[in-house]
Amino acid sequence: MAAASGRGVAVVTGGSAGLGRAIVRELAHRGWDVAVLARGRDGLDGAVADIEAAGRRAHAVSVDVADADAVDRAAADVENTLGPIDLWVNNVMSGAIATFLDTSADDFDRATAVTYLGTVNGTRAALRRMRDRDRGHIIQIGSALAHRGIPLQAAYCGAKHAIHGFTDSVVSELTHEKSRVAVSIVDMPALNTTQFGWVKSNFPQHPQPVPPIFQPEVGARAVADVADKPRRRTWVGESTVGLILGTRVAGRFLDWYLAKNAWEGQFAPQSDAATTAPNLYEPVPGDHGAHGAFDDRARNGSVQTWAIRHRAPLYTAASAAASAALVGLIAGARAVTRRR
Repeated sequence: MAAASGRGVAVVTGGSAGLGRAIVRELAHRGWDVAVLARGRDGLDGAVADIEAAGRRAHAVSVDVADADAVDRAAADVENTLGPIDLWVNNVMSGAIATFLDTSADDFDRATAVTYLGTVNGTRAALRRMRDRDRGHIIQIGSALAHRGIPLQAAYCGAKHAIHGFTDSVVSELTHEKSRVAVSIVDMPALNTTQFGWVKSNFPQHPQPVPPIFQPEVGARAVADVADKPRRRTWVGESTVGLILGTRVAGRFLDWYLAKNAWEGQFAPQSDAATTAPNLYEPVPGDHGAHGAFDDRARNGSVQTWAIRHRAPLYTAASAAASAALVGLIAGARAVTRRR
């Protein structure tokens, strides 16, 4: 029987597969009771089994996050079953691989409704409960592509940009109210997730995340670390840092570079993995887990994420080194003065 006490109650949208599934597993292993919101029953059942295997309480709700009322009912269901929600992770996303003009209006609207409005709806449902209690934490799963759009993913990039603007507005309002509810954004790099097996694509080649590719557990650990110690913004992976900083200082160069490299970079040069039916409108049957087709090319960690996790001792060491250097400079200056 799963324990009732622990870190608290967490909700993860899109938690049945990909990054969301990795986040669900990581939170459960760190002592959270976890509710999973997604559409597909098979993936929900698999996520529940993962949570219970970690000794935590689990709850699954089949819901389309594009439906605001359904998300609010799901949140009420979670609180009736597990108790007050302490952490809400807006992870759900969907998209298409196509040029903007080749993306139908329906596909664009659907990708936006899931990725952007799904985050809006999740934030609303969480805040309706957390605001009155004056506690809680909302984590938005962002992307390096929220800072720099790439070809063939206009709907996804636009939605991720919108999430940043929306979240900034919400944070400003909470700050005005002196609320103690925390809101964070964790921007992800390219991850080896199930999304690239079922994304709707107009191309015959197997889609892939633009390299370098990281395993979803890298992102999941970063999210769980932010849940442990809330911070406003977190960039995951060296490639995310490079893209964001590069956009700030060399935007025109990146226009050229991404136009030249990011198009072909979204297709695997060769892949034995088969794609499934797209999940843009309907869930794909089966329990697909966290990983996509690129385990042989995906990294299990990065120096940058390690440094974030160990930033406290690193800051202490840096301060000690700086202090020692300052003491040495002062001693040297005094010695020179005495010789004079």
